[in-house]
Amino acid sequence: MPIYRITRLLALAFILTSQLTACAESSVPHKAVFIIVDGIPPDVLEVVDTPVLDAISAVGGYAHAYVGGQRGGPTESPTISAVGYNSLLTGTWANKHNVWGNDIKAPNYAYWDIFRVAKTHDPDLQTAIFSTWLDNRTKLVGDGLPEAGGTKIDYAFDGFEVDEDRFPHDDSAQYIRDIDELVSTEAGRYISAEGPDLTWIYLQYTDDVGHSFGDSPQQVEAIKLMDVQVGRVWDAIRKREAETGESWLIVITTDHGRDAGEGKEHGGQTDRERATWIVTNSTNLNDHFDDTPGVVDILPSIVTHMGLIMPAAVEAQLDGISFID
Repeated sequence: MPIYRITRLLALAFILTSQLTACAESSVPHKAVFIIVDGIPPDVLEVVDTPVLDAISAVGGYAHAYVGGQRGGPTESPTISAVGYNSLLTGTWANKHNVWGNDIKAPNYAYWDIFRVAKTHDPDLQTAIFSTWLDNRTKLVGDGLPEAGGTKIDYAFDGFEVDEDRFPHDDSAQYIRDIDELVSTEAGRYISAEGPDLTWIYLQYTDDVGHSFGDSPQQVEAIKLMDVQVGRVWDAIRKREAETGESWLIVITTDHGRDAGEGKEHGGQTDRERATWIVTNSTNLNDHFDDTPGVVDILPSIVTHMGLIMPAAVEAQLDGISFID
């Protein structure tokens, strides 16, 4: 057979194999979990033994990141918890989503959250929230509010901080520690058993310890506990992947850093307050991941992994870009 015919046949075989591989990959359910662990600056995280985060980043990567928008520009945003959460949820800075503090006075729901994007793409996608703060679902996501896109959460495990009979409040925030334990345990169980398509997990205790003790041995122990809690979710994801062949993305980040003094406060625009980090298991990271991505880049990255199609007008409003190809 002439060599040109052999070459052509090999080329056709390669194209066919590539197409079959792409079809097979597209038929695999692509699911995502994002976890916010509150108030951990990277310089502290990097000196604490975190075997679970290390294992996840060994699969994908670890990056320095930032919150707070453009310092001195129109997107400058307070380095405050709810502001950071909503910048992740919407892929926009505070000048758009209009959350400027933890009171969450008047969110601008014209800037869609990731759950609204997912449910608009496919109403049958299953969603879940596991949170130590009820306002994450009721105010930021605005679950059930017509102006926020109606009901978007299929399974909610939250609100325990308002149940003072079960979790009596104490000055040392041990009740928050206990709720984080409960939330992370249920998240691991539910993901393992039900495999929701899109999940948000929020853990708070590290920030409470930071406010009380700053940069301290207590903060180190709180971070070690957080790593164990994330491990419950990571174990569930690996179990799902092994048993079902699903493709799971996990992204773990923090919502702000801490002040450069004792490390007890945050909210301003100092380098340490703006400094955050991202851990992920994605093996499709692009160069942007190594170029200090912002918290606003997480939404488009989840959209990319899950293959979600956004309305053009919504996509045009994004401040972030995907760090996943």
